[in-house]
Amino acid sequence: MNILYINHYAGSLSYGMEYRPYYLAREWVRLGHNVTIVASNVSHLRSHIAIPQGQNYLVENIDGIRYIWCRTPDYPGNGIKRVINIFSFLKRVRKLIPAIIKGKNIPDNTNSKFDIPDLVIASSTYPFDTKVASKIAKKTGARFVYEVHDLWPLTPIELNGMSKKHPFIMLMQRAEDFGYRVADKVVSLLPKAKSYMMEHGLDPNKFIYIPNGVSVADWEQAKEAVSENHLNKINEIKQQYDFLLGYAGGMGESNALDFLLTAAKQLDKNIAVVLVGNGANKEVLLKRVTNESITNIFVLPAIPKAQIPDFLSRMDALYIGWNKLSIYRFGICPNKLFDYMLSGKPVVHSVTAGNDLVADAKCGVSVEAQDVTAIINAINMIAGDDKVVREELGANGHDYVKIHHDYKILAKRFLDETI
Repeated sequence: MNILYINHYAGSLSYGMEYRPYYLAREWVRLGHNVTIVASNVSHLRSHIAIPQGQNYLVENIDGIRYIWCRTPDYPGNGIKRVINIFSFLKRVRKLIPAIIKGKNIPDNTNSKFDIPDLVIASSTYPFDTKVASKIAKKTGARFVYEVHDLWPLTPIELNGMSKKHPFIMLMQRAEDFGYRVADKVVSLLPKAKSYMMEHGLDPNKFIYIPNGVSVADWEQAKEAVSENHLNKINEIKQQYDFLLGYAGGMGESNALDFLLTAAKQLDKNIAVVLVGNGANKEVLLKRVTNESITNIFVLPAIPKAQIPDFLSRMDALYIGWNKLSIYRFGICPNKLFDYMLSGKPVVHSVTAGNDLVADAKCGVSVEAQDVTAIINAINMIAGDDKVVREELGANGHDYVKIHHDYKILAKRFLDETI
Protein backbone atom coordinates (compact mmCIF):
# COMPACT_ATOMS: atom_id res chain seq x y z
CA MET A 1 0.00 0.00 0.00
CA ASN A 2 1.12 3.56 -0.75
CA ILE A 3 0.67 6.00 2.13
CA LEU A 4 0.89 9.79 1.80
CA TYR A 5 1.34 11.45 5.20
CA ILE A 6 0.99 15.26 5.23
CA ASN A 7 2.38 16.77 8.42
CA HIS A 8 3.82 20.29 8.39
CA TYR A 9 6.04 19.69 11.43
CA ALA A 10 7.08 16.04 10.90
CA GLY A 11 10.61 15.31 12.06
CA SER A 12 12.93 12.36 12.57
CA LEU A 13 15.48 11.08 15.06
CA SER A 14 18.21 13.09 13.31
CA TYR A 15 16.27 16.35 12.93
CA GLY A 16 14.18 16.36 16.09
CA MET A 17 10.47 16.64 16.91
CA GLU A 18 7.85 15.86 16.07
CA TYR A 19 8.45 12.13 16.21
CA ARG A 20 5.04 10.48 15.87
CA PRO A 21 4.89 10.62 12.02
CA TYR A 22 8.41 9.17 11.84
CA TYR A 23 7.73 6.28 14.21
CA LEU A 24 4.42 5.34 12.59
CA ALA A 25 5.89 5.60 9.08
CA ARG A 26 8.94 3.54 10.02
CA GLU A 27 6.72 0.73 11.28
CA TRP A 28 4.56 0.88 8.13
CA VAL A 29 7.69 0.57 6.00
CA ARG A 30 8.72 -2.46 8.04
CA LEU A 31 5.28 -3.94 7.32
CA GLY A 32 6.00 -3.61 3.59
CA HIS A 33 4.22 -0.34 2.75
CA ASN A 34 5.58 2.65 0.81
CA VAL A 35 5.38 5.83 2.87
CA THR A 36 5.90 9.42 1.74
CA ILE A 37 5.89 12.19 4.34
CA VAL A 38 5.33 15.74 3.07
CA ALA A 39 6.61 18.34 5.54
CA SER A 40 7.91 21.89 5.76
CA ASN A 41 11.66 22.45 5.79
CA VAL A 42 11.09 25.04 8.54
CA SER A 43 9.68 24.19 11.96
CA HIS A 44 9.95 25.69 15.43
CA LEU A 45 10.11 22.13 16.81
CA ARG A 46 13.21 20.82 15.01
CA SER A 47 16.23 21.66 12.88
CA HIS A 48 15.60 23.47 9.61
CA ILE A 49 16.33 21.46 6.48
CA ALA A 50 18.46 23.23 3.89
CA ILE A 51 17.04 23.09 0.36
CA PRO A 52 19.47 23.91 -2.50
CA GLN A 53 19.15 27.35 -4.04
CA GLY A 54 16.64 27.42 -6.88
CA GLN A 55 14.66 24.42 -5.60
CA ASN A 56 11.34 24.40 -3.76
CA TYR A 57 11.37 20.71 -2.85
CA LEU A 58 13.96 18.28 -1.53
CA VAL A 59 13.58 14.50 -1.40
CA GLU A 60 15.34 12.57 1.35
CA ASN A 61 15.18 8.93 2.37
CA ILE A 62 15.27 8.40 6.12
CA ASP A 63 15.08 4.80 7.33
CA GLY A 64 13.09 3.77 4.27
CA ILE A 65 10.64 6.68 4.55
CA ARG A 66 10.60 9.16 1.68
CA TYR A 67 10.44 12.72 2.98
CA ILE A 68 9.50 15.58 0.69
CA TRP A 69 10.64 18.81 2.30
CA CYS A 70 8.78 21.89 1.04
CA ARG A 71 10.53 25.25 1.08
CA THR A 72 8.76 27.73 3.37
CA PRO A 73 9.81 31.03 4.98
CA ASP A 74 11.21 31.19 8.49
CA TYR A 75 9.08 32.57 11.32
CA PRO A 76 9.81 33.81 14.85
CA GLY A 77 7.16 33.06 17.47
CA ASN A 78 3.45 32.76 16.77
CA GLY A 79 2.74 35.98 14.88
CA ILE A 80 1.81 36.77 11.31
CA LYS A 81 5.00 35.22 9.93
CA ARG A 82 3.96 31.81 11.26
CA VAL A 83 0.60 32.22 9.49
CA ILE A 84 2.49 33.06 6.29
CA ASN A 85 4.61 29.95 6.80
CA ILE A 86 1.49 27.78 7.15
CA PHE A 87 -0.10 29.01 3.95
CA SER A 88 3.20 28.83 2.11
CA PHE A 89 3.43 25.15 3.02
CA LEU A 90 -0.14 24.49 1.88
CA LYS A 91 0.59 26.24 -1.41
CA ARG A 92 3.62 24.00 -1.96
CA VAL A 93 1.52 20.89 -1.24
CA ARG A 94 -1.23 21.99 -3.66
CA LYS A 95 1.38 22.38 -6.40
CA LEU A 96 2.30 18.72 -5.90
CA ILE A 97 -1.24 17.48 -6.66
CA PRO A 98 -0.85 17.02 -10.46
CA ALA A 99 2.28 14.90 -9.96
CA ILE A 100 0.71 12.93 -7.09
CA ILE A 101 -2.46 11.92 -8.91
CA LYS A 102 -0.56 10.84 -12.04
CA GLY A 103 2.43 9.23 -10.32
CA LYS A 104 4.85 11.65 -11.99
CA ASN A 105 8.21 13.05 -10.96
CA ILE A 106 8.46 15.09 -7.80
CA PRO A 107 9.35 18.70 -8.76
CA ASP A 108 13.10 19.46 -8.61
CA ASN A 109 13.82 15.72 -8.27
CA THR A 110 13.81 14.07 -11.70
CA ASN A 111 14.82 10.65 -10.39
CA SER A 112 11.98 10.34 -7.86
CA LYS A 113 8.35 9.68 -8.76
CA PHE A 114 5.27 9.80 -6.60
CA ASP A 115 3.53 6.57 -5.64
CA ILE A 116 -0.19 7.14 -6.29
CA PRO A 117 -1.58 6.92 -2.75
CA ASP A 118 -4.03 4.38 -1.36
CA LEU A 119 -4.20 6.25 1.96
CA VAL A 120 -3.87 10.00 2.53
CA ILE A 121 -3.40 11.34 6.07
CA ALA A 122 -3.80 15.01 7.04
CA SER A 123 -1.92 15.41 10.30
CA SER A 124 -0.66 18.96 10.90
CA THR A 125 -1.46 20.64 14.21
CA TYR A 126 -3.74 23.08 12.40
CA PRO A 127 -6.68 21.74 10.29
CA PHE A 128 -6.05 23.60 7.02
CA ASP A 129 -4.42 20.59 5.38
CA THR A 130 -7.74 18.69 5.50
CA LYS A 131 -8.85 20.27 2.23
CA VAL A 132 -5.72 19.55 0.22
CA ALA A 133 -5.55 16.00 1.61
CA SER A 134 -9.21 15.40 0.82
CA LYS A 135 -8.71 16.64 -2.73
CA ILE A 136 -5.79 14.26 -3.29
CA ALA A 137 -7.76 11.35 -1.84
CA LYS A 138 -10.79 12.12 -3.99
CA LYS A 139 -8.78 12.33 -7.22
CA THR A 140 -6.85 9.10 -6.52
CA GLY A 141 -9.64 7.06 -4.93
CA ALA A 142 -7.61 6.82 -1.72
CA ARG A 143 -8.92 6.63 1.83
CA PHE A 144 -8.73 9.95 3.67
CA VAL A 145 -7.79 9.98 7.36
CA TYR A 146 -7.80 13.15 9.45
CA GLU A 147 -5.37 12.78 12.37
CA VAL A 148 -6.06 15.26 15.19
CA HIS A 149 -3.24 16.17 17.57
CA ASP A 150 -4.85 19.17 19.27
CA LEU A 151 -8.27 20.77 18.96
CA TRP A 152 -7.74 23.82 16.79
CA PRO A 153 -9.17 26.46 16.82
CA LEU A 154 -10.54 25.64 20.29
CA THR A 155 -7.04 25.69 21.80
CA PRO A 156 -6.17 29.30 20.83
CA ILE A 157 -9.71 30.35 21.77
CA GLU A 158 -9.47 28.92 25.29
CA LEU A 159 -5.78 29.45 25.99
CA ASN A 160 -5.15 32.76 24.22
CA GLY A 161 -8.60 34.32 24.46
CA MET A 162 -9.05 34.67 20.71
CA SER A 163 -12.58 35.50 19.59
CA LYS A 164 -14.62 32.85 17.78
CA LYS A 165 -15.44 35.60 15.29
CA HIS A 166 -11.82 36.40 14.46
CA PRO A 167 -11.45 35.80 10.69
CA PHE A 168 -8.49 33.42 11.16
CA ILE A 169 -10.38 31.43 13.80
CA MET A 170 -13.50 31.23 11.62
CA LEU A 171 -11.40 30.03 8.68
CA MET A 172 -9.76 27.41 10.87
CA GLN A 173 -13.13 26.28 12.24
CA ARG A 174 -14.47 25.69 8.74
CA ALA A 175 -11.40 23.61 7.90
CA GLU A 176 -11.74 21.54 11.09
CA ASP A 177 -15.47 20.94 10.53
CA PHE A 178 -14.74 19.99 6.92
CA GLY A 179 -12.23 17.37 8.07
CA TYR A 180 -14.71 15.80 10.49
CA ARG A 181 -17.43 15.66 7.83
CA VAL A 182 -15.54 14.28 4.86
CA ALA A 183 -12.78 12.07 6.31
CA ASP A 184 -13.28 8.33 6.07
CA LYS A 185 -11.84 8.04 9.58
CA VAL A 186 -10.73 10.52 12.23
CA VAL A 187 -7.80 9.45 14.40
CA SER A 188 -7.62 11.36 17.67
CA LEU A 189 -4.69 11.51 20.06
CA LEU A 190 -7.13 12.80 22.68
CA PRO A 191 -9.33 10.08 24.23
CA LYS A 192 -12.20 12.35 25.32
CA ALA A 193 -12.58 14.44 22.14
CA LYS A 194 -15.33 12.40 20.47
CA SER A 195 -18.28 14.45 21.78
CA TYR A 196 -16.62 17.74 20.74
CA MET A 197 -15.96 16.37 17.26
CA MET A 198 -19.55 15.17 16.94
CA GLU A 199 -20.72 18.73 17.69
CA HIS A 200 -18.70 19.78 14.64
CA GLY A 201 -20.04 17.25 12.18
CA LEU A 202 -18.28 13.96 12.98
CA ASP A 203 -20.09 10.69 12.43
CA PRO A 204 -19.31 8.88 15.73
CA ASN A 205 -18.55 5.67 13.84
CA LYS A 206 -15.54 7.40 12.26
CA PHE A 207 -13.82 8.15 15.59
CA ILE A 208 -10.67 6.19 16.49
CA TYR A 209 -8.46 6.88 19.51
CA ILE A 210 -4.80 6.07 18.85
CA PRO A 211 -2.59 7.68 21.49
CA ASN A 212 1.00 8.77 21.32
CA GLY A 213 3.60 6.13 21.95
CA VAL A 214 7.24 5.19 22.07
CA SER A 215 9.52 2.82 20.20
CA VAL A 216 10.19 0.30 22.95
CA ALA A 217 13.00 -1.34 20.95
CA ASP A 218 14.77 2.00 20.41
CA TRP A 219 14.37 2.87 24.09
CA GLU A 220 15.81 -0.44 25.25
CA GLN A 221 18.75 -0.10 22.85
CA ALA A 222 19.61 3.44 24.00
CA LYS A 223 22.77 2.69 25.97
CA GLU A 224 24.42 6.12 25.86
CA ALA A 225 25.48 7.25 29.31
CA VAL A 226 25.05 10.79 30.57
CA SER A 227 28.10 13.01 30.27
CA GLU A 228 30.86 12.88 32.86
CA ASN A 229 29.79 16.31 34.15
CA HIS A 230 26.22 15.14 34.64
CA LEU A 231 27.33 11.90 36.26
CA ASN A 232 29.67 13.67 38.67
CA LYS A 233 26.92 16.09 39.68
CA ILE A 234 24.36 13.31 40.20
CA ASN A 235 26.82 11.33 42.32
CA GLU A 236 27.59 14.47 44.32
CA ILE A 237 23.86 14.97 44.98
CA LYS A 238 23.51 11.34 46.05
CA GLN A 239 26.16 11.88 48.70
CA GLN A 240 24.00 14.63 50.22
CA TYR A 241 20.51 13.16 49.78
CA ASP A 242 18.98 9.71 50.15
CA PHE A 243 16.22 10.13 47.54
CA LEU A 244 16.38 11.77 44.08
CA LEU A 245 13.24 12.92 42.27
CA GLY A 246 13.99 13.47 38.58
CA TYR A 247 12.52 15.54 35.78
CA ALA A 248 13.67 15.41 32.15
CA GLY A 249 12.13 17.63 29.49
CA GLY A 250 11.01 21.10 28.57
CA MET A 251 11.09 24.01 30.98
CA GLY A 252 8.33 26.14 29.55
CA GLU A 253 5.13 27.60 30.96
CA SER A 254 3.17 24.47 30.05
CA ASN A 255 5.42 22.25 32.19
CA ALA A 256 4.20 23.89 35.42
CA LEU A 257 7.54 23.54 37.19
CA ASP A 258 6.91 26.58 39.40
CA PHE A 259 4.67 24.43 41.59
CA LEU A 260 7.39 21.78 41.93
CA LEU A 261 9.90 24.42 43.04
CA THR A 262 7.48 25.74 45.65
CA ALA A 263 6.87 22.19 46.85
CA ALA A 264 10.59 21.41 47.02
CA LYS A 265 11.09 23.93 49.81
CA GLN A 266 8.84 21.86 52.09
CA LEU A 267 9.94 18.34 51.22
CA ASP A 268 11.54 15.99 53.71
CA LYS A 269 15.20 16.93 54.14
CA ASN A 270 16.53 13.75 52.54
CA ILE A 271 14.86 14.49 49.15
CA ALA A 272 16.54 16.28 46.25
CA VAL A 273 14.92 17.32 42.96
CA VAL A 274 17.05 17.03 39.81
CA LEU A 275 15.88 18.77 36.62
CA VAL A 276 17.48 18.37 33.19
CA GLY A 277 16.34 20.27 30.11
CA ASN A 278 15.93 23.64 28.47
CA GLY A 279 13.06 26.00 27.80
CA ALA A 280 11.75 29.54 27.90
CA ASN A 281 11.27 29.47 31.69
CA LYS A 282 14.63 27.95 32.62
CA GLU A 283 16.27 31.25 33.57
CA VAL A 284 13.24 32.21 35.65
CA LEU A 285 13.41 28.90 37.48
CA LEU A 286 17.14 29.29 38.11
CA LYS A 287 16.56 32.78 39.55
CA ARG A 288 13.92 31.37 41.89
CA VAL A 289 16.31 28.67 43.09
CA THR A 290 18.93 31.32 43.87
CA ASN A 291 16.68 34.07 45.23
CA GLU A 292 14.63 31.75 47.42
CA SER A 293 17.62 29.64 48.51
CA ILE A 294 16.01 26.37 47.44
CA THR A 295 18.99 24.19 48.29
CA ASN A 296 17.52 20.81 47.29
CA ILE A 297 16.77 21.78 43.66
CA PHE A 298 19.46 21.07 41.06
CA VAL A 299 19.00 22.30 37.48
CA LEU A 300 21.30 20.61 34.96
CA PRO A 301 21.85 21.22 31.23
CA ALA A 302 19.71 19.41 28.66
CA ILE A 303 20.91 16.00 27.49
CA PRO A 304 20.51 14.19 24.15
CA LYS A 305 17.49 11.94 23.68
CA ALA A 306 19.74 8.84 23.73
CA GLN A 307 20.91 9.70 27.27
CA ILE A 308 17.42 10.03 28.75
CA PRO A 309 17.12 6.33 29.76
CA ASP A 310 20.46 6.47 31.61
CA PHE A 311 19.50 9.65 33.45
CA LEU A 312 16.12 8.27 34.49
CA SER A 313 17.73 5.06 35.73
CA ARG A 314 19.78 7.10 38.21
CA MET A 315 16.68 8.63 39.84
CA ASP A 316 14.50 7.07 42.56
CA ALA A 317 11.22 8.51 41.24
CA LEU A 318 10.12 10.91 38.50
CA TYR A 319 7.86 13.94 38.27
CA ILE A 320 5.58 15.43 35.64
CA GLY A 321 3.14 18.28 36.20
CA TRP A 322 0.54 20.27 34.30
CA ASN A 323 -1.26 23.57 34.62
CA LYS A 324 -4.96 23.38 35.36
CA LEU A 325 -6.46 24.20 31.95
CA SER A 326 -9.97 23.51 30.72
CA ILE A 327 -8.68 22.30 27.33
CA TYR A 328 -7.22 19.25 29.07
CA ARG A 329 -10.75 17.93 29.69
CA PHE A 330 -10.45 16.25 26.29
CA GLY A 331 -7.35 14.38 27.41
CA ILE A 332 -3.59 14.66 27.22
CA CYS A 333 -0.95 12.64 25.35
CA PRO A 334 2.45 13.30 26.99
CA ASN A 335 5.43 11.63 25.34
CA LYS A 336 7.58 12.24 28.42
CA LEU A 337 5.46 9.83 30.44
CA PHE A 338 6.35 6.88 28.22
CA ASP A 339 10.05 7.44 28.90
CA TYR A 340 9.31 7.69 32.60
CA MET A 341 7.24 4.52 32.67
CA LEU A 342 9.68 2.48 30.59
CA SER A 343 12.42 3.41 33.08
CA GLY A 344 10.64 1.32 35.69
CA LYS A 345 10.52 4.20 38.16
CA PRO A 346 7.42 5.35 40.10
CA VAL A 347 5.88 8.61 38.89
CA VAL A 348 4.41 11.58 40.74
CA HIS A 349 1.81 13.07 38.39
CA SER A 350 0.24 16.47 39.09
CA VAL A 351 -2.67 16.57 36.64
CA THR A 352 -6.28 17.56 36.11
CA ALA A 353 -7.37 16.12 32.78
CA GLY A 354 -9.79 13.81 31.01
CA ASN A 355 -7.33 10.93 31.32
CA ASP A 356 -4.44 9.92 33.54
CA LEU A 357 -1.93 7.30 32.35
CA VAL A 358 -0.28 7.04 35.76
CA ALA A 359 -3.57 6.14 37.42
CA ASP A 360 -4.49 3.76 34.59
CA ALA A 361 -1.16 1.95 34.83
CA LYS A 362 -1.02 2.06 38.64
CA CYS A 363 2.57 3.22 38.40
CA GLY A 364 2.71 6.07 40.88
CA VAL A 365 0.71 8.78 42.65
CA SER A 366 -1.57 11.27 40.88
CA VAL A 367 -2.69 14.52 42.50
CA GLU A 368 -4.58 17.62 41.43
CA ALA A 369 -2.74 20.01 39.12
CA GLN A 370 -1.21 23.10 40.78
CA ASP A 371 -1.91 21.75 44.29
CA VAL A 372 1.41 22.34 46.06
CA THR A 373 0.37 20.63 49.30
CA ALA A 374 -0.76 17.54 47.40
CA ILE A 375 2.50 17.49 45.43
CA ILE A 376 4.51 17.66 48.66
CA ASN A 377 2.52 14.82 50.23
CA ALA A 378 2.80 12.65 47.10
CA ILE A 379 6.59 13.05 46.85
CA ASN A 380 7.09 12.43 50.56
CA MET A 381 4.87 9.36 50.36
CA ILE A 382 6.75 7.84 47.41
CA ALA A 383 10.09 8.59 49.09
CA GLY A 384 8.85 6.96 52.28
CA ASP A 385 7.63 3.80 50.55
CA ASP A 386 9.52 0.56 50.85
CA LYS A 387 11.86 0.00 47.88
CA VAL A 388 9.91 -3.13 46.96
CA VAL A 389 6.71 -1.06 46.66
CA ARG A 390 8.46 1.48 44.41
CA GLU A 391 9.81 -1.31 42.23
CA GLU A 392 6.32 -2.77 41.88
CA LEU A 393 4.91 0.60 40.82
CA GLY A 394 7.74 1.02 38.33
CA ALA A 395 7.17 -2.45 36.87
CA ASN A 396 3.47 -1.65 36.39
CA GLY A 397 4.34 1.38 34.27
CA HIS A 398 6.95 -0.47 32.24
CA ASP A 399 4.57 -3.31 31.39
CA TYR A 400 1.68 -0.94 30.62
CA VAL A 401 3.66 0.98 28.01
CA LYS A 402 4.88 -2.18 26.29
CA ILE A 403 1.30 -3.43 25.95
CA HIS A 404 -0.52 -0.19 25.09
CA HIS A 405 1.94 2.38 23.71
CA ASP A 406 4.62 0.67 21.63
CA TYR A 407 4.60 2.22 18.15
CA LYS A 408 5.00 -1.27 16.73
CA ILE A 409 1.51 -1.99 18.06
CA LEU A 410 0.02 1.45 17.42
CA ALA A 411 1.13 1.53 13.76
CA LYS A 412 -0.60 -1.77 13.04
CA ARG A 413 -3.72 -0.61 14.88
CA PHE A 414 -3.75 2.58 12.83
CA LEU A 415 -3.94 0.69 9.54
CA ASP A 416 -6.23 -2.06 10.83
CA GLU A 417 -8.78 0.51 12.03
CA THR A 418 -8.62 3.03 9.19
CA ILE A 419 -8.47 0.86 6.07
